[in-house]
Amino acid sequence: MVRTGFAWALVVCGVIHADVARAQSNGGQIEVGVQVASALSGQFDAADTGLGGRVSWRPRRFLGLEAELNVFPTDFPDPRPFSRGRLEGLFGATAGVAFDRIRPFARVRSGFVTVQASPEPFACILIYPPPLTCTLAAGRTLPAVDLGGGVDINTTARTFVRVDIGDRLLRYPAPVFDADRVVRQDPFFVHEFRVATGVGVRF
Repeated sequence: MVRTGFAWALVVCGVIHADVARAQSNGGQIEVGVQVASALSGQFDAADTGLGGRVSWRPRRFLGLEAELNVFPTDFPDPRPFSRGRLEGLFGATAGVAFDRIRPFARVRSGFVTVQASPEPFACILIYPPPLTCTLAAGRTLPAVDLGGGVDINTTARTFVRVDIGDRLLRYPAPVFDADRVVRQDPFFVHEFRVATGVGVRF
């Protein structure tokens, strides 16, 4: 599953490269940024924090196309981690009108979260369906949808600060016994509150 996550990462890089190439040929504005991202898991009631980067292309003043990759390097969750790290890739669009130095925007993105296998052997009870934690402990790539908005604040003519707030929906596998002790016979989505804060530069 980790290999699958890196394959998705290559897709993200391809999207970034295509955006940059189009921006250079069409005169669009390119943005490159770094950020800290945090998500509060609705399934496991735990926070996950990571670091990442984002590249976007703004062919119009109100429209942006972007690709983002974040690494969550710590064991998750405490005190009994089933994952030694997560890799998140998101790509989609933002829409918003700038007012002087401030651009509020809405966004919609799709992508993935790769859950790396547990940092050590993970003991599981022999029941069917298995607990969700046992399924994830083997490593799994989860489809993701990110809905929300944010604001860009220009600090200079070329640099900016960006804050994102939204709802990340992860699609978990089935059949499993979820963290709320509910048997899930079909794959299901779980909401996660997500915040990202970063800085960037425009070209």
